[in-house]
Amino acid sequence: MNYILKNENALYYECGYSCDNAIYLRCGLEAYFITDSRYTLEAKEKIISAQVVASRDIIDTARKLIKKSKLKKLLFDPKEWSVQAFEKLSEKSSVTFKQMPDFSKKKRMIKSSEELLILEQAAKYGKKAFDALAKEISKHGFGEDEYLLTYTAKSILSDFGSFDLSFDPIVALNANAAKPHALPTESRLSRGDLLLVDAGLKYERYCSDRTRTVFAEDNFLFETHQNFTDKKIQKAYDAVLKAHDSAIEKCKSGMKAKKVDAIAREVIEKAGFGSYFVHSTGHGVGLDIHELPLISSRSEAIIEDGMVFTIEPGIYIPDEFGIRIEDMVAMVKGRGVVL
Repeated sequence: MNYILKNENALYYECGYSCDNAIYLRCGLEAYFITDSRYTLEAKEKIISAQVVASRDIIDTARKLIKKSKLKKLLFDPKEWSVQAFEKLSEKSSVTFKQMPDFSKKKRMIKSSEELLILEQAAKYGKKAFDALAKEISKHGFGEDEYLLTYTAKSILSDFGSFDLSFDPIVALNANAAKPHALPTESRLSRGDLLLVDAGLKYERYCSDRTRTVFAEDNFLFETHQNFTDKKIQKAYDAVLKAHDSAIEKCKSGMKAKKVDAIAREVIEKAGFGSYFVHSTGHGVGLDIHELPLISSRSEAIIEDGMVFTIEPGIYIPDEFGIRIEDMVAMVKGRGVVL
């Protein structure tokens, strides 16, 4: 198979190294990692499965190598290329460039046993960070606004610089939590508030992803068992938790991803909150925080052993509150296992 890649995580998956200015080119049995002189020394130290090619113009070099290889067809992911870069690559070329969106993500959808162990460890470090964050907020977070709480989450999730973050944490209170991707505000945390935290860290480049919604009180924990004083919030929370648990318990290898979504969605609809579940039930996780498969109502993907994805149902009532509970699930021997 002949293909060309530009995305950093796609490059890393192919040869164990990547940088912000490189192209990976596979021409039959030959593979090339094309980059500039800033990275060639490190690339040669780390890459054994591709020839490292130094270049001042990586696209021009890729074009010359493609011409030299006398390829007839070359696969590429259009999501990785700007219009300008692709026009330069394909200019006056006799090669047929075939679009294959999410080419690398499709290759990476089934995780190896080594990848599963790394993702499991990432999830464990993520949980440990959530535990530490709960203690910190319980001791020093009351009275602080969402900006400072988000900064605290970043510091603790990264273990003060030891880990990269999977994404910028979401820390939202009360009505702000009704925005699935809420940005921080000047709202301050008080005892009795609803607190939602969605965050993750990277271990050996692989992401973790976790969300908890809690009743903020002294010595609270980011556990799934929560008691809210507001009956409407408690009803919604119980529905989200049941949807989360049901989807994990009932998902099986061989099932369509949209069926997993339907399991979670049906629980929330029966509880009377169907119109407030405004996103898909989950997404794949790996080198990217959002990978395949998508666990959505439109996904025809078949769940298979080795896949890792989130289960994260939610209820979001504008100007009132939002609730989401999320865990990473690996398919092992036909069943979903929470990492």
